[in-house]
Amino acid sequence: MSSQFGKLFKISLYGESHGDSVGCIIDGLPSDIVVDFGLIRNRLDQRKPDSSGFTTSRDETDEYEILSGVYKGKTTGTPMSVRFVNKDHRSSDYLESDQVFRPGHADYTGYMKYSGANDPRGGGHFSGRLTAPIVFAGAIAEQILQLKGIEVISQLLSIGTLQGKSLEDIDEATVGLINQLKYAIHQDYSEAFLDEIRKTGERGDSIGGVVETVVTGVKAGIGEPFFDSLESTLAHGLFSIPGVKGVSFGAGFGLSRMNGSVANDRFLKNSKGAVITATNRSGGINGGISNGMPIKFDCAIKPTPSIAMPQETLDFSISETSLFKIKGRHDPCIALRAVHVVRAITAIAICDQIFICRGIGGNV
Repeated sequence: MSSQFGKLFKISLYGESHGDSVGCIIDGLPSDIVVDFGLIRNRLDQRKPDSSGFTTSRDETDEYEILSGVYKGKTTGTPMSVRFVNKDHRSSDYLESDQVFRPGHADYTGYMKYSGANDPRGGGHFSGRLTAPIVFAGAIAEQILQLKGIEVISQLLSIGTLQGKSLEDIDEATVGLINQLKYAIHQDYSEAFLDEIRKTGERGDSIGGVVETVVTGVKAGIGEPFFDSLESTLAHGLFSIPGVKGVSFGAGFGLSRMNGSVANDRFLKNSKGAVITATNRSGGINGGISNGMPIKFDCAIKPTPSIAMPQETLDFSISETSLFKIKGRHDPCIALRAVHVVRAITAIAICDQIFICRGIGGNV
């Protein structure tokens, strides 16, 4: 079993939702980088549940312990190891999950892959609980990118059929504010989005959404053709996030409905003599390599599969279908917190690609 991502800037996850702890090892970090613990705390607080009713009521403080790789507040250059202790888990809610596999979950596939040896409580190793160390690693990657003038911005673009305003259509000050909010939603749509999530949760159901991300400051020339393209690397990481079922770069599927004369991004020079494109329908990437424009993509997040409504599923202990009501504490909309995980994975992927480019003599 492999739970690793990245080639030079690499993270390795461990742990289960209801185990003693979850965490990760970050390999490939440069030495002598001052660790911004305030940014780490802010990113973890954005991801973790709260008492608002919009997220699961599981009360994990997300306090962490750095076991290696930091000395006197700076990275040492050796692998950084971090650990999050699990404190608020109710394993009794999952006593039936080893034979009555929850619809939409990895209970059945995990059981088959690991011959029943996997820990099914709270989703085990497949749980969103493991996104806490991902967000930690993403905050470390963000600090490295900030030194290069690169910023990753993610927001909740839509909930169900409710559509918000794209980051590309928002002024810079508002974009900066959205990136610091607990619920990364443009203020014009926040009330409607949260009200829809609340009403869905009160019905015992869940709802999906779309997370939009824009990366600014990436120079042209980052990424490789074909198998290690910038899109391939980003998609690899993004699809590892629980609940992500689609990734669309630039105009995405909309490009299939265009003519080339419309779809093509024309190259030109701005007033400062820099090469830019007149439009950005390719999302800042050509041939798998960054072209210097903002990198832009959307992630489709499915509705939380754990809902309070009874669902029909197969009881393997008796080989019959029956109505099954999922217990436990769950988010009515995982997209709300997935925003911060998407940003973290994006930072990790971009950081890794920059390290790869630098390693082969690229201009970074």
